[in-house]
Amino acid sequence: MLDPLCSMGLWLGTLFFAASLTPSLIPRDALLQGVLCGIAFAVGYWLGVFSRWLWVFLGLPRLRDLAVGRIATALAAVICALMVIVFLAQASGWQNDIRARMGMEAVASARPIFVGCVAGGIALVLLLLGRLFGGVVYVLSQRLGRHLPRRVSLIVSVVLAGVLFWSIGNGVLFEAGLRALDSSYRQLDAVVDTNLAPPQDPRKTGSSASLVDWSGLGRMGRAAVASGPTQADIEALTGLPAQEPLRIYVGLNSADDIAARVELALAEMIRVGAFERSTLVINTPTGTGWLDPGSQMALEYLQHGDVATVSMQYSYLASWLALMVDPTYGADSAHALFAAVHGHWRTLPRDQRPRLYLHGLSLGAMNSDLSVDLFDILGDPFDGALWAGPPFPSRTWRHATQGRDPTTTAWRPRYGDGSVVRFMTQDGAPAGNAPWGSTRIVYLQYPSDPITFFEAGSALRRPAWMTGPRASDVSDSLRWFPLVTFLQLGMDMAVATSTPTGYGHVFAAGHYVDAWIATTAPEGWNADSVETLKAKLAAEGL
Repeated sequence: MLDPLCSMGLWLGTLFFAASLTPSLIPRDALLQGVLCGIAFAVGYWLGVFSRWLWVFLGLPRLRDLAVGRIATALAAVICALMVIVFLAQASGWQNDIRARMGMEAVASARPIFVGCVAGGIALVLLLLGRLFGGVVYVLSQRLGRHLPRRVSLIVSVVLAGVLFWSIGNGVLFEAGLRALDSSYRQLDAVVDTNLAPPQDPRKTGSSASLVDWSGLGRMGRAAVASGPTQADIEALTGLPAQEPLRIYVGLNSADDIAARVELALAEMIRVGAFERSTLVINTPTGTGWLDPGSQMALEYLQHGDVATVSMQYSYLASWLALMVDPTYGADSAHALFAAVHGHWRTLPRDQRPRLYLHGLSLGAMNSDLSVDLFDILGDPFDGALWAGPPFPSRTWRHATQGRDPTTTAWRPRYGDGSVVRFMTQDGAPAGNAPWGSTRIVYLQYPSDPITFFEAGSALRRPAWMTGPRASDVSDSLRWFPLVTFLQLGMDMAVATSTPTGYGHVFAAGHYVDAWIATTAPEGWNADSVETLKAKLAAEGL
């Protein structure tokens, strides 16, 4: 446990440490940077240790005797310490470059000292944990070596120690953490905001006339139903006649299973006259059941209130946790709701039914995409979709991005002639070489969003979005490093919503305005009225 440090481990650990200080997509505070640096050093160190162990295991000749090895380790420690100091001194400048692009204040000058201390503590804990693993392997190999050849006993010992550590981490610590998080999110979902009262309007979900009980909506559902512009708000802004927007929401606790919730949602839609509006949107929520108010309000203003939105909660957990617990439940729920709504919608006369759109943010975007079976809608397709911040595994997004025009960037690609699918960022409206077709699919994505641009393959290869010109919110100093970039982007995903509005995974209502205009082509809006709407939404903190 207290053997001298491995010189190869020191070299690789320091290189990983230095690389982890370079910028990625999301600005990192000192604590997060320190944690990342400590993890990166430990990964590099143990990679070096494993390389040395493999060399010895294969019986290859040693390059140094013990005395020379200790001198090399000491020399490595000195050089590596100097490298750490040099890179820590530059780290604040790299972070300030990203922060300036996002309109954030510069970091404090004392930050490198704190980063170094945190990184040292994290690295020490991980190195001790690694040595504990090595100690277990040694004890097992000594015992097994009495009955098996030396190399065989080593391999078996590594496997057994791995199973033991995995069982403790996954079966004990992970399960306990999962249960604690599940309990916390369940209690949070049940919290009733005393400032929100059940709506009095009988057309509102959760009212006394509604088929959906107010208490069953969940925290996010009650917030979604109670907010939004009224008919008077819309008329005051536009100066034109408007309608009261309809929001239909079915909570996870509104019925026992997916089929019952879908039946309830469709019945509520028919009750309030959702199919009598000119625009109908199936809005798939995020894991917690949250709907982005900026997106909903933007659409309701643009359509002068003549819009109905239906949503159905499938989880009360954070999106990443919902995917981990049951990765298909959200998609199954979204597919069932789409099938029921689309099935009823297609029975209506074509000249009397509303235009049908799909919408979702983040995990909601991915599940919304998965809700559609292409072969089921070929004869009667929906009118369009707006998917914001699609997670990197999203089916249609990946297909369109990988099949893009090679002269375009991966962060703002052009797919085909742009008549069906278009991409847009915060820098402008989507572009295509041809007029829109009958179905419009728009992706609103920020180049600085790691939820969209994370790649598992970044551990071994440069992501496509790092090639070519950079977007305005991505640092020119961002570079690809094997393994380290994977760690950086993984850490970025954990804090993707910590950025100012309009960057990372925090979408601005003003950008939703442009995206909804591209998707639904609303009438009666010119450049001045659009800017007025954006200013109104921005004033409300959206």
